[in-house]
This record gives sequence, C-alpha cells and structure tokens, in this order.
Amino acid sequence: MSKKQKTLSAERRRKTILSIVLAVICIIWILPILAVVINSFKVNTFVKTDTFALPLGEMWASFGNFIKGFGLQSGESNFWMAAFYSLFITVVSTGLILLFTSMAAWYIARVNSKICKLVYFVCVFSMVVPFQMVMFTLSKTADTLKLNTPWTIPVIYLGFGAGLAVFMFTGFVKSIPLEIEEAAVIDGCNPVKIYFKVVLPMLKPTMISVGVLEIMWVWNDYLLPYLVLDRTKYSTIPMLVQYLKGSYGTVDLGATMALILLSIIPVIIFYLICQKHIIKGVAAGAVKG
Repeated sequence: MSKKQKTLSAERRRKTILSIVLAVICIIWILPILAVVINSFKVNTFVKTDTFALPLGEMWASFGNFIKGFGLQSGESNFWMAAFYSLFITVVSTGLILLFTSMAAWYIARVNSKICKLVYFVCVFSMVVPFQMVMFTLSKTADTLKLNTPWTIPVIYLGFGAGLAVFMFTGFVKSIPLEIEEAAVIDGCNPVKIYFKVVLPMLKPTMISVGVLEIMWVWNDYLLPYLVLDRTKYSTIPMLVQYLKGSYGTVDLGATMALILLSIIPVIIFYLICQKHIIKGVAAGAVKG
C-alpha cells in the first residue's frame, strides 16, 4: 500500500470515528426531547415509573394531557392567555432589541469616541455579569418604575439583551465600507435615512442571527417574568408549566410534558428555518469585533 493510500485510509477512519462520536452526541442531545414527546401521551402514573417506555396499552393517554394543559376540563383558558403574553413579550422585546441596539452599534462603530468605546465595553461586560447578582434589585426597581406588566417588561429585556446584540452588530458594521454611507450623504440623506435605507438592509444577516437568539431566550425565559410579573394576573408559558401542580406538592407530569412540548415546537420550527443565518451572522459580526 502506497503512502498516499495509507493517508487516505487513515483519513477515512478518522472521519468514521468522528461521525460515530457526533452521532452518539446527537442521540444524547435528542433524548430529553424524545422523553418529552413520549411522556406527553402517557398516563401520569406511568411517567415516573416507565419514563422511556412507549405509551402503549394502559399507558396511552391519548390527548388527555393536552386537554388538561389547555385547561379545557376546568373551563379555563390559561394556556391561551399565557401563549398571548409570551408571544407579545417575545415579539416586542426582540423588536426593541434589534432596532435600538443596531442603531447604537452603528453609532459606536462610526463615531468611535472614548465615550462610545466606554459604552461598548460596558455592553460587552454586561454579558459576563450573572443574572443572580441583580435579580433582587431588578425586582424592586421594576415595581418602582411600574415595569411589572407584560406591556412594559420588554424594556427590561432590552437592557439584558443589549450586550450580545451590540457586540454582534458593532462587529458587522465595522465590516461595512464607509464609502457607501458617504455616497448616501452626498445624495442628500440625513443620518436617519442612511440608517434605514443603507445600513439596515445590509445588517440583515446579523439581524436574523440576533433575532433568532433573542427569540429563543425570551420565549423560554422563566426567571425574569417570575420575578417581575404578578403571577396571579399574568403568566407566560414557562410560568404556567411551573404551576401545573396540585396541592401538597402533587404534579401532573403528563400535562406538564404536553405543555412543554407545545412550548418548544414553535421555537424548534423557527430555529430550523433560520439556523443557516445564525452561523453566517455570527461569523460576519465577529470578523472585526
């Protein structure tokens, strides 16, 4: 066997081993989701005892768990209100983050003054500050400023989501040739028109990346709404899942699994549609960050 053939054989073995390792990792990664799907159709008493068994025979609960999760048996519609609050908070929060942080990043990248650099480093530093350090102060501040409703909590999400978004947008803006904006100025565009007609369309890859990441974060977030919102009046889907408990600590795991499945399906679909843009946007925003 020639040296070239030995090299190709070794390369094939390496790729085969790598494929097997990645396949095992994928299976391990998918197992929790598979367990949620299986147990969402299983009678509650069998969820703990036969977690990974298929819901066959007496284990099969049909759509009873989903009916309990929706609150149809009790005549309530908590799920739909929780879904509305989650959707509203997610859409508005993501919209605010994309608009204001992209504007801030454009200003930081183009002005490049000491104050702008300080603001940029503060935003980057905010990404490493644990939420637990500020959550109690945040709760009191939100109550004082009346930010404890679904209509105002997006302002808080804007503050927490600004760090990553400004970092990614700033890196991408630095890769945009300044001559394009100078040409727009010559054509009579003011800064507002330059941003919306020139800069914003060019930010599309990073916009999609940041949008996907922020949507997955806000939609699945439990701790911030739990601390800020009055759960007797407002509940997001993660909060509703947490409080699918009876008295004395009893838990309807079947209904809980059904609600978890309903809550992750929209995010998974959205992520699968936009996943190719995430890597593209992260790479584009990291070139000159």
